Amino acid sequence: MTSKIKVDNINKVSDDSNIINKCGTNITMGQNGDTVILPNGVTEQVQSGGAIQVQSGGSLTIASGATITNNGTAVGLGRTGTVDWATTPVTATFTASSGVGYFCNTSGGAFTVNLPAGVAGAIVSLADYAATWQTNNITVSPNGTDKIGSINADAVLNTEGQSVTFVFVDSTQGWINTMDSTSNVRGLVPFVAASVSGACNTLVTAPCCANTKIATFTGPGNFVVNTISTTPANNVVSYMIVGGGGGGGSNGGGGGAGGFREARSPVTPYTASPLEGYSSSPNRITVAVQSYPITVGGGGNASTNYSSQNNTSGSNSQFDTITSAGGGKGAGYIPGGGTNGGTGGSGGGAGCGSTFGAGNTPPTSPSQGNPGSTSGGPSGYGAGGGATQAGNVGVSPNSGGIGGNGATTSISSNSTTFAGGGGGSGFGSASGYPGGPGGGGKGSGPEGTGIAGTINTGGGGGGAAGGGAGPSGAGGSGIVVIRYKFQ
Repeated sequence: MTSKIKVDNINKVSDDSNIINKCGTNITMGQNGDTVILPNGVTEQVQSGGAIQVQSGGSLTIASGATITNNGTAVGLGRTGTVDWATTPVTATFTASSGVGYFCNTSGGAFTVNLPAGVAGAIVSLADYAATWQTNNITVSPNGTDKIGSINADAVLNTEGQSVTFVFVDSTQGWINTMDSTSNVRGLVPFVAASVSGACNTLVTAPCCANTKIATFTGPGNFVVNTISTTPANNVVSYMIVGGGGGGGSNGGGGGAGGFREARSPVTPYTASPLEGYSSSPNRITVAVQSYPITVGGGGNASTNYSSQNNTSGSNSQFDTITSAGGGKGAGYIPGGGTNGGTGGSGGGAGCGSTFGAGNTPPTSPSQGNPGSTSGGPSGYGAGGGATQAGNVGVSPNSGGIGGNGATTSISSNSTTFAGGGGGSGFGSASGYPGGPGGGGKGSGPEGTGIAGTINTGGGGGGAAGGGAGPSGAGGSGIVVIRYKFQ
């Protein structure tokens, strides 16, 4: 039979203090302040699931020639050229400790890292937490007469995404940078994220395409880009910009449509108008993280009567570098001489004894609009130009011209026509003369009232006919639509 000794404690004879004390599942060897020594040739084995615990204030010393093994493979204790990373980012000047890596966040401003006193083997690592070192630098300052790369002077870290490791070697070279990464790996941001501001402006997911957003501005506001894609092509947005239509003339011509400009990015396909201009690089808008003010042009004023001719041209609409001009006002008749049609995105139609206005002014490519038309006789006045067609000439002697056609696009998912010219006035039909498709207002028959261009289409206002005619039609306000891929 095997012999056994069963005890819970082994005590010293001299003072009865514990040498080995078993309490529950813990076995304590020695007292506080004692040193436990394993003689040469003795192996201490901790089985799987076990642990050696060194209490606070104690130490575990490995003598020269001794080893610690893990499954037969020797492992070391103590620092081996690496750091332990402090995961709370630092945001202000501090003094580093050897053996620690620091994530330095300079998004709030530059600061200094003071190195500890140089001791051979000391090691400090630094990493750009927010990828902002290129803007707000990190200054690394040596302690006293210590050196960085053989020079007793500060070093500056100014590369975006950089991470560095300094090891103190000796008094000659001091701290030497042993590792230097000039970038940090970040997850890809595949798409644009944005928001809109301004009354009545909207941002919706396209009914046709679950990965596409459509921002529609019917009035002034901001297109705010919060995040851009790491894929440059996804930052090129589609857009349509329509200026305000011109007001019609009294006893005169129809107002010209607001200028129409469009670019369709390949990443957000849809059926665009014939005026789509993406192929020309100046027409492309590549967004950045910023706020873009949006201008939506107002329609031109109507003329209250034929004696004053106080109608006006429409106002410009704009997004970033792209501007669509307001439409030209329709010409009017004043006893003793007429007023000419205004120039603009599309031009206003002519009146009695006056000329029509030019379109595509200032010039763009593709053209943003067309000219108005001439009069068809002494009592049949010219129509305003539209985005894709000039105003139609009035038919002699009394018929007003039909407004020029607008442009049809599906940028908002539904096929919609914008920027139709206003119809000219005339004396040949009480029912008047149509404006162009795309919101152009109807020109009146004898002693009638011109019809306003439709709001947020950029349609030109219709002219009014006759000395006792009511007011002409005001121009329709413009619109800006932005389309982009968000997922």
